[in-house]
Amino acid sequence: MSRFESWSVWLTSLVTAATGIVLLWMKYFMESGDQWSVINHPWEPLVLKLHILSAPLLVFALGLITLRHVWAHIRERVSRGRRSGFAVAFMATAMVVTGYLIQVVTQEGLLRVVALGHIGVGLVYVAWLSVHQVLVRRAGEGEQAAGDLNRG
Repeated sequence: MSRFESWSVWLTSLVTAATGIVLLWMKYFMESGDQWSVINHPWEPLVLKLHILSAPLLVFALGLITLRHVWAHIRERVSRGRRSGFAVAFMATAMVVTGYLIQVVTQEGLLRVVALGHIGVGLVYVAWLSVHQVLVRRAGEGEQAAGDLNRG
């Protein structure tokens, strides 16, 4: 994976996660002083728009790495980071699907379930992405150290 691809995934994941977490806080954990207000914070609409604008960039970044990184590692049977990589891919897929469903589901009860699912898989996606990065780096350092020992 190129540096551009890596930075694209990490930057868009960070921005999308940050706006999502701030939106979650504003929507579910704040209360408006105005009993008639449908928003809990004056910046809530802006944060929602930033989240909605950053999410397609994340989807693009994930698509960017799918062939050269994900599919290549599957095809070449690379074992390093395989399980955590599959977990990231699964959570990313669920996050994207639920994100789109939020835009089209109109039944209130189902919308709540989809939204909670989106929040859950979004948080797990960020966690697994971080775990995947740590595991792959550790495995790479171990392989490099073993190679140095074999050469020396």
